[in-house]
Amino acid sequence: MPYIHTRTNTEINEEKELRIKERLGEAIKVLGKSEDWLMLDFNEKCHLYFAGNNEEKIAYIDIKIYGHGTSESFNNMTNEVTKIISEELDIQPNRIYISYSEYDNWGWNGANF
Repeated sequence: MPYIHTRTNTEINEEKELRIKERLGEAIKVLGKSEDWLMLDFNEKCHLYFAGNNEEKIAYIDIKIYGHGTSESFNNMTNEVTKIISEELDIQPNRIYISYSEYDNWGWNGANF
């Protein structure tokens, strides 16, 4: 089950949220995952600062996956996510940060995978 948490200091209207959701649902395939298990979380208008200010748009995306990916798959995912967020939220690629976490244990439905 992949989980993608997007934080940004800009607004995400419903239309943009749905487009981002759809595009991330496709992009997650880069990590060998499926939208069937994808959970997304959007936090807009966050108090994010970079280089001491928050005057420009910025985004931080945290991607968590059950299992492990490769450097190549993470690099490809970073490229895809950067493209999606830049295009949909008009955020410059150099103001988009992405982190990854891999888990061997992931619980769902009262048990672990």
